[in-house]
Amino acid sequence: MVKFSELNISETTLKSVRRMGFEEATPIQEGTIRLGMEGKDIIGQAQTGTGKTTAFGIPLIEKIDTKDGNVQGLIIAPTRELAIQVSEELYRLGQDKNVRILSVYGGQEIGRQIRALKNRPQIIVGTPGRLLDHINRRTLKLDNVNTLILDEADEMLNMGFIEDIQTIMSSVPETRQTLLFSATMPDAIRRIAEKFMKTPEIVKIKSKEMTVENIEQFYVKSVEREKFDVLSRLLNVQQPELAIIFGRTKRRVDELAKALNIRGYVAEGIHGDLSQAKRMSVLKQFKAGKVDILVATDVAARGLDISGVSHVYNFDIPQDPESYVHRIGRTGRAGKKGVAVTFVTPREMGYLSIVERTTKKKMEALVPPTADEAVLGQKRVAMEQLIEMTDKNNLGDYRDFATQMLEKHDAVDLIAAALKTLTKEPEDVPVSISEERPLPSRGGGGYKGKGGRSSGGGGYKGNRSSGSGRPASRGASSGASRRREGGSGGSGGGRPGRTRRHES
Repeated sequence: MVKFSELNISETTLKSVRRMGFEEATPIQEGTIRLGMEGKDIIGQAQTGTGKTTAFGIPLIEKIDTKDGNVQGLIIAPTRELAIQVSEELYRLGQDKNVRILSVYGGQEIGRQIRALKNRPQIIVGTPGRLLDHINRRTLKLDNVNTLILDEADEMLNMGFIEDIQTIMSSVPETRQTLLFSATMPDAIRRIAEKFMKTPEIVKIKSKEMTVENIEQFYVKSVEREKFDVLSRLLNVQQPELAIIFGRTKRRVDELAKALNIRGYVAEGIHGDLSQAKRMSVLKQFKAGKVDILVATDVAARGLDISGVSHVYNFDIPQDPESYVHRIGRTGRAGKKGVAVTFVTPREMGYLSIVERTTKKKMEALVPPTADEAVLGQKRVAMEQLIEMTDKNNLGDYRDFATQMLEKHDAVDLIAAALKTLTKEPEDVPVSISEERPLPSRGGGGYKGKGGRSSGGGGYKGNRSSGSGRPASRGASSGASRRREGGSGGSGGGRPGRTRRHES
């Protein structure tokens, strides 16, 4: 692998990279940094978790003129979680150069963002709807942007942002450098490249083999309103040592963590809205075994290095197979066996088939345990605890009390009482879990093939919840479009050109 010091990066940026703990560049970083520093337009095709942000972040940071207070770099991201994550990483990359970075997204008060924009940030990271809002309000001026980056372009296509993206790209000077990153390359994304990019270089990283050999995979078919009770029973029966539960949105994560604590589990949630310090604190507790269950969104879980996870529960089935493999790969590590359980609503069964084809492994249907079976599981745990305490033989003067009690009570009754005290019987405390819309039915699109997504109209149509029960990036924005491209966006009037390919 190539070291960052071999990539012609300035000493200032190199200092920041080393502080982040990076020495060697990943394949996507090496290819993108080399070409990006030359000012070329780039199409980067790589999976999540390959280091894309640093790949496009370094050439961007290197290009920023810190004496110029205008916006020079613009990054479009599909969700607020990703916008926050990207801006945090760019801040760390540009720390020693004192680059000013601002993230703007829906759900955050727009007045606050307008005031922050007056502080003259040099890089803006934003979601399509909120960026359009600022452009329309004339609170964001893009006349001096020399670098435009589209991150997770296929995800933005799936969410119905295609027209918004085209509008934003048309608002940026044509003389800019454009970098587009996407895990897959559906036709609609290729058309954007043809129309808005100049002879782009392609940096393509081959997908790793999606192996899940050490993981037992199950699915539970359940309607949305019954999922939490089924999850609770499964936790009582399976008794995971450490478990991660994945939810689709931040709202989902918050509600699940709260509900689990109400039911007597020790759970914490992590997602993009939490500060880095809070996330690190939660992870430290989880690794130390002080938290039994970690509830997370995909974005928050990226790059987590956690050992000892015995079970992964997909409370919401992910949108694409690569995310599924990424999630369940948190268990079954270091030669140990792991268990993955995925909840699927009846309308989402088509997604299950795609995941099975991708992993080349059939999932086993799991019949949800009954309430009685869940209680039985807890009784067995109590019995094991009692036996373990007895075997340790560290009872001291408790023996004296036991002797006194045996003079008045039957031995079986006493043990039964001890077991009942130790048993955590499922509580009927009501919990509140908002129902999420199922993924689009397979008939209307969704993803196709290995890790791919449909290039037509599948996916969300601007109604994807981002944790607050409102559309991601929409916030207080004006009537920005959320229509999916109907397939008419050809390359007319664009800047087509020769495309060279670089494969790693």
